[in-house]
This record gives sequence, C-alpha cells and structure tokens, in this order.
Amino acid sequence: MSPHGLSPRTAWPVALLIGLAGTAYTAWVLEVVLSTGLNPIETYVSELAAQDQPLGGLFRATDFTAGMLAFAGGLLALIRLLKYAESRRLWAVVGWAGVTLFGAATAADAWLPLSCTPTADPECAARETAGLVPATHQAHAVSSTLAMTGALVGLVALTVAARRYGWFAPLARYGPVLVALELLATAWTLSAIAMFTAGRGTWALGAGQRLQVLLVAIWLGLLAYSVHKERRT
Repeated sequence: MSPHGLSPRTAWPVALLIGLAGTAYTAWVLEVVLSTGLNPIETYVSELAAQDQPLGGLFRATDFTAGMLAFAGGLLALIRLLKYAESRRLWAVVGWAGVTLFGAATAADAWLPLSCTPTADPECAARETAGLVPATHQAHAVSSTLAMTGALVGLVALTVAARRYGWFAPLARYGPVLVALELLATAWTLSAIAMFTAGRGTWALGAGQRLQVLLVAIWLGLLAYSVHKERRT
C-alpha cells in the first residue's frame, strides 16, 4: 500500500482523470477566440452555455465532460481509500469526497442550463426577478453552488492532507497559495453576485468568477501532477 493510500494501479487513472477534468474545465477560455457576444468581465461563465447562445451546446458538452471526469477520478480515489482501513485519513476522505461532489454537480450544471443571459439581457434579468424563467434557473443555481462547495472542500481538505500526512509534495508546497487565492476569488464573486441581485451593477462579476474557476482548474492540474509524481516514488 502506498503511503498516500492509492496503489500505483489506482493512482495513474486517478491522475489522468483529474488532469483531463482540469483541462476540460478551462474550455470557457475559448471565448477569447470565439465570438460569443458576451462580455467576460461582466457575465457569468455559465451564461456561455445558456440555451439561447449559439455556442451553448459546445460549452454544455465541455462542462459535462469536465464534471464526469472529475467525478470518476474522485470516486475512484475515494473508494480506494475507504476500502483499506489504514488509508482512511479524515482530511483525505473529505477531500476526495469534495472532488467527487464537484464533479457530479458540474455535470449536472450541463443538464440544467440557463435559458437566457441575465447579466447581459435586461429582459432576461426582469423575467428572472419576476420568476418567469424555467425552473432550471433555480436548479442551476443550486448545482453551481454545490459544485463550488465541493471544489472548495476538495481544495482545502486535500491540501491539508498533503501537508499533514506528508503526501503529494507539489500540492503540499503550492496548495496553500492556491487555496488563499481561491478564497479571495470566491469572496469577490459572492460579493459581486449580491450586488447584481440587489440591482447595483455587476461589479466585474464575470472577471471574479472566471478567476475562481481558473484557480480550480489549476488546482486540479496540480493535484493530478502530485498524484502522478507520488505513484512513481
């Protein structure tokens, strides 16, 4: 049994799945070269996948792919840890459970798209305020909240596990910085959402949220690299 609880046979597919998930989770950067018509400084990332957007299907597909890959990688690691008593370290179990939740909720996001773009379309925002949009808007808000909650739990718990148990050296070294930046980006995003909901503008909501999801993707890449490197030592 490896010191981090993942055998070499388990570690390599976990590293591959998580690494691919992190890559797919950055698909929104295609808006730099594609004409989406949405302002990345002001709009939700999820508005790229709205049903009324011409490229919505592409971004829903990449979200679903990222979610399923993260779910599969997190679940595989979690099952391995729970199978062996000596591997059931609290922070590790909580962390991989967070990654699994993040994946499942991100995949659900793709099946619960917004029907329109509230930050870019005043008519859509008015319908949303009046409760005249499909129920998927509320469901999407729930799944997005669960996805980010899972991501934060995974970030914090697995970074703590890496430092406390002497696992995953790259994650132990760089994880705390990413956690701190992620918490700041989350605070920015939540504050901007509160301002937008109160009718006080977007406060660069899109920039804050894009930073938030970019940091999650970077952390997933770091986690994948750490798992891959550890299995070889």
